[in-house]
Amino acid sequence: MGWPVLAPPVAAQSAVSTSTLEPRILVVGDSLSAEYGLQRGTGWVALLEKQLKAEHVVHQIINASVSGDTTSGGRSRLPSLLLRHRPSHVVIELGGNDALRGLPLSMTESNLAAMVQAATQTKARVTLVGMQVPPNYGPTYARDFSGLYTKVAQAHKAALVPFLLKGVADGPQAADLFQADRIHPNESAQAAMLANVWPVLRPQLGKP
Repeated sequence: MGWPVLAPPVAAQSAVSTSTLEPRILVVGDSLSAEYGLQRGTGWVALLEKQLKAEHVVHQIINASVSGDTTSGGRSRLPSLLLRHRPSHVVIELGGNDALRGLPLSMTESNLAAMVQAATQTKARVTLVGMQVPPNYGPTYARDFSGLYTKVAQAHKAALVPFLLKGVADGPQAADLFQADRIHPNESAQAAMLANVWPVLRPQLGKP
C-alpha cells in the first residue's frame, strides 16, 4: 500500500482585476497533480480536461502543479499565477509534502487559508483538495491533518474534496494502483482521483 507524496522539486511554472477573469481552471498542486512518473496527458488533471470537453464545458486548464511542492511554495507562487492567468476557478491540491517533512500543522493551515483568500479576493471560485496521512502518523495527527482542510474550507467558503486518494490509497487494491515507489499513484489510479474531484468541482462550474 502506498501513500503520497514527496518527489524532488522540478521546475514549475499580485493583485488581479476581478472584472477580467477568464473561464480558466488553475490547478496548483504537487506531484499528485503534476503527472510525476506518468506519461504526459494521463494524469487526473489531463483527464479533467477531457471531461470538460465531453460535457461541453468551455474552460481552459492551467496545470501549475510542481512535484515536491509544499503549501509554502504554493502560497508564494499563487499571486503571480492569478495575475498571469486570471482564472475563474482555482483548485488547490497541496499539503501532503508538508506532512512528510514534519512541518507544523498550523503553518499548513495558515498557508492554505492564505491561498484560498488570495483566490477568492479575485472572485475566483476555489476548490480545496484534501489529503490524508498514513496510519503510522498516529490517530491524533492523522485526524488533525485531515481536519485542517475541512476547517479552512468552511472558514473561507471553499468547496472541499475530502480526500484525493479515496479508493486509491485506502482501497483493497491499493498495491496495484501505485508506481514502484509505493508513493505515487500510477496511470490506472488517475480516473479514480478525477472521480473524487469532479462531483465537487462540477457544480462550481455551473453544471448540475
